[in-house]
Amino acid sequence: MMTFFTILLILIGANAIFMVFSLSGVSVGGKKETQEEEKENTNIYPLRSSSEKLKKAV
Repeated sequence: MMTFFTILLILIGANAIFMVFSLSGVSVGGKKETQEEEKENTNIYPLRSSSEKLKKAV
């Protein structure tokens, strides 16, 4: 039973350390996108429905 709690506490501590590192990386933030990059990322493509294929097959 003592072994279980020891391993559990080690895993909880490691999880807390990883969470601190990941949250500190988020606060730094990423680079801001320029307007050109923003336009490139907002492309919307039409969806191809499977009903079109079924209509052609029938």
